[in-house]
Amino acid sequence: MDNQEIFETYERLIDITIEGRAFQVPENNSLLRCLQFLDLEGVSDAELCWNGDCLDCTVTVRNGAGQRSLIACRSIVQTGTEILSVNEKISFTPPDLDHS
Repeated sequence: MDNQEIFETYERLIDITIEGRAFQVPENNSLLRCLQFLDLEGVSDAELCWNGDCLDCTVTVRNGAGQRSLIACRSIVQTGTEILSVNEKISFTPPDLDHS
């Protein structure tokens, strides 16, 4: 990826699931940056504040047997994160093939 400066420093990609599909994203980054890693143009073009004020970047993640909403720009990705849904205002379109 050509835009490495927008991501926090990372040494490896970690496995997460988004809407039932497996992807690899950079460790040590917010969930929103990880979505941007997978869809640079779509997420960059979305009208988001990137600081948690607008709440337009919420995602729903699996939390044990249940689920919870998180603000994607303020939540750090972890190995095995399972994103069940992405706020429609993010304009995220996952790639056709898993990002490896």
